[in-house]
Amino acid sequence: MYKLAGTAALTIAMAFASAWQGQEAYRDACIQRCVTQSPDFELQRQEIISLEKEAARAIQQNSGTFFHRVYADDYFGTLSHGQQVNKTQWINTIESPSVKYDSLNASDIKVHIFQDTAVATCLWSARVIMGGQQVSVQIRAIHVYVNTPNGWHVVSSQSTNLPPDVQQPL
Repeated sequence: MYKLAGTAALTIAMAFASAWQGQEAYRDACIQRCVTQSPDFELQRQEIISLEKEAARAIQQNSGTFFHRVYADDYFGTLSHGQQVNKTQWINTIESPSVKYDSLNASDIKVHIFQDTAVATCLWSARVIMGGQQVSVQIRAIHVYVNTPNGWHVVSSQSTNLPPDVQQPL
């Protein structure tokens, strides 16, 4: 009986030891990557800026192709009027024929990179035709990117309509 209990205890201890060694190996590999790979943050920043401009072009062309490629499958965002959307709903909004973009420009793009996460803010200025009327809008947008083995992917976003010529303290 004691021999069986001792064998079971030894087996459990060895399983935990190998799991612990696996975690240590993973941690050591992560640290080694950080030490040996000095990321070129300026290159990554320029890549995010390019993605922001490409997103604006895709929206203007009512094309969801860019968003299928760059937006994460579990993407979740909030539109400028407060509607929450997932990736499929966002792409359906982009491809909807109810809004026609005469122009859409992404400017004032700022990117902050934190390890494998980037936060991009930008100003979208657009001229659109909705319901037969031409409307000009400005939207402040924020996009959260995560760097994966397959490149940068947007995981979340928030857009806010800017009121015309109104200065607000907050």
